[in-house]
Formats: sequence, C-alpha cells, structure tokens
Amino acid sequence: MTKKASFITAIIACLPLTPALSANLDTHSKEGVDIIKKFSDTLKGELQSAMKSGGPINAVGVCNIKMPELTSSASSGAWTVSRTSLKLRNPKNKPDTWELKTLKMFEEKKAEGTPADKLAYAEVLDVDGKKVFRIMKAIPTGEVCMNCHGPALNPEVSKKLYELYPDDKARGFNIDDIRGAFSLKKQL
Repeated sequence: MTKKASFITAIIACLPLTPALSANLDTHSKEGVDIIKKFSDTLKGELQSAMKSGGPINAVGVCNIKMPELTSSASSGAWTVSRTSLKLRNPKNKPDTWELKTLKMFEEKKAEGTPADKLAYAEVLDVDGKKVFRIMKAIPTGEVCMNCHGPALNPEVSKKLYELYPDDKARGFNIDDIRGAFSLKKQL
C-alpha cells in the first residue's frame, strides 16, 4: 500500500461517517491529502536546504521568515492551510476549538498505540449555516526536528529561538511525538 493510500485509510478509520461526510469524503479527503503532502514536502525541502547551508539556526530563520509565505501559497483556491500544536512556538498558530479537540484526540490515539504518522481526521461541520470540510494530519517529530524541538538544544539555537519566539513552548519533544498537525479547511 502506498503512503497516500495508507493515509487515506487512516482518515477513513478515524472518521465519523455522517451522511454529509460520506457524500464528500473521497473528493475532499484526496484533495486535502494532496495539499498536505505538497505543503509538507515543500516545508521539508526548505528546512533541509537551510540545515545544509547554515545548520539549525538557519532553519529557525526559514520557519520565522519563509513559513508565512509557504503557508499563504499552500492556501490557494478554496482551501485554507495552517499548522498548529498543543505546544506552540508561534502564538499565531493557536488551535481553534475544533483543532484543539482533534489534537487531543490524536494524543489519545497515540497513547493507545497508533503511530503519529498514521493519525489523521476529517469532518464536515456546520458553521453559521454553511458546511465546512476540515481535515488534520499529525506531524510526527523526526530526528532532524530534535535540533529545534528536542529536550536538549544547542545554546545558540535556544538563544535564537527565544529572540524570535519569547513565549516558545515547542520544546521537549522526543522522536515520534506529535509535534503538531497540518490543518486544512474548505467551505463546501
């Protein structure tokens, strides 16, 4: 099974299959998965390039300067793309009520043994009389993430993070923890 297919399977496994969602599941889930994959791949590429050219401090700069541009460019058409977490680095990424509920559900599923890279959830919500499709995919903490999000950071990296993010809470993660999630929404 391909990564994309297993991700869609994970979404379906977590979904409350309401009639409204069943009608739109395949189309919107596949669109959302494609957008998440493209956004994730772009982000990884930017961070890997920054790490090669200037190490973790350079990667922090990518997150601080380029991330808003990358997020804006991923939010094209009807979709709004963002990232959020239970442990925020940037307070602008604070989860809304639905995202907070979903992040907590991800943590519960992970505690039950589901790997972080398999956690995804989608739902059709009624917002002010309009249907909105929402989808989230957990971001697992990888080895490279430990440079800026791990429990023991290089003092220079720590100093740079506090300069840019004085209220930084996005530290202390271990490999395979849920670092946060990609969050997408689209009005139907």
